[in-house]
Amino acid sequence: MQIKRLGLKNYRNCTNIELEFPTKKTLIIGKNAQGKTNILESVFFLSDLKSPRTSSISDLIQIGTEHFEINSILEKNNTEIELDYFYNSEKKRELKVNKVKTTPANFKSVLKTVLFSTKDLLLLRGTPQDRRDWLDRAISQIYPAYYERLTKYDKIRIQKNNLLKNEIIDNTLLDIYNDQLIITGANIIFLRKKFLKEIEKISSEKHKIISESEDFTLNYTCPKNSIEEISEYLKAELKERRQEEIARHQSCIGPHRDDIEFYINGMEATKFASQGQQRTIVLSLKLSELDIIKDKTGYYPVLLLDDVLAELDDRRQNYLLKSIDKNIQTIITSVDTLLFEQEFLEDVTIYNIENGSIKI
Repeated sequence: MQIKRLGLKNYRNCTNIELEFPTKKTLIIGKNAQGKTNILESVFFLSDLKSPRTSSISDLIQIGTEHFEINSILEKNNTEIELDYFYNSEKKRELKVNKVKTTPANFKSVLKTVLFSTKDLLLLRGTPQDRRDWLDRAISQIYPAYYERLTKYDKIRIQKNNLLKNEIIDNTLLDIYNDQLIITGANIIFLRKKFLKEIEKISSEKHKIISESEDFTLNYTCPKNSIEEISEYLKAELKERRQEEIARHQSCIGPHRDDIEFYINGMEATKFASQGQQRTIVLSLKLSELDIIKDKTGYYPVLLLDDVLAELDDRRQNYLLKSIDKNIQTIITSVDTLLFEQEFLEDVTIYNIENGSIKI
């Protein structure tokens, strides 16, 4: 998979940009707040229909304008595919694949990306929601139906929360919601644990190479494994904490409250790992995402590296750059080219960006 062309109109500070990607490696150079991250964000957006930086799509519209557009041509399995996305200030959007209007699910199925940014380096220090967001997005890339399950689960959970806010609780309806949440929630947890087992196997090997000795393991906070065991576990927990949920007017049990734990040599990394050790974990996980997507889909996703090299020491920088398979399209942002060895720069397309415009 490779992006061949990207066009942005009124996207944040990019009034009108068109980029060609003739090589597998592209380097976008610019000072802070010039627009280089906006370019990576737009590529990510095409694959996820969400921004990693804001929950409001309206924020992506350039100030003083009424809409934005992203247009891209990809090459996938030796076939060119055109993606067009339009969104205006009235929250109307239009998604097209090869000039034909399509659904969000079909649109998102075309492009796969793995984004590695400075924000990701804080994964272990962030909230459980940050870790769940990373996990859910990674799974959705290889199991498209997973996103639908999450959406269904959240819809039921919101209905249940609204019920719990009532002064008088309809216990029959509460039981119905709980039964639905058990079925959907057990499937979500099962897929999460399945994915974590797969990524742990790959990332632990990469982590040991980078650290030269450390053992890395993962743990998901639900203690059960099969769908049947998870269902029974959720059923028991919901029964035990029923009065607590009623008192707090919210759902307290389920995959929306779970977390992922990281361990180095058996010690919990969020509590005991150094900054360097935590960054090694994230680096290992991100590189493992590439391998898993390749294994499940047959092709590598596009790798987006947003100013992350400056935050890594020399050893981790070298490992990252040398670990990227030559068949992986990689788009990198940086303030300059000083962090890159001459050998790496030999077959790289370099763009300079200033005030949202490409400078040749």
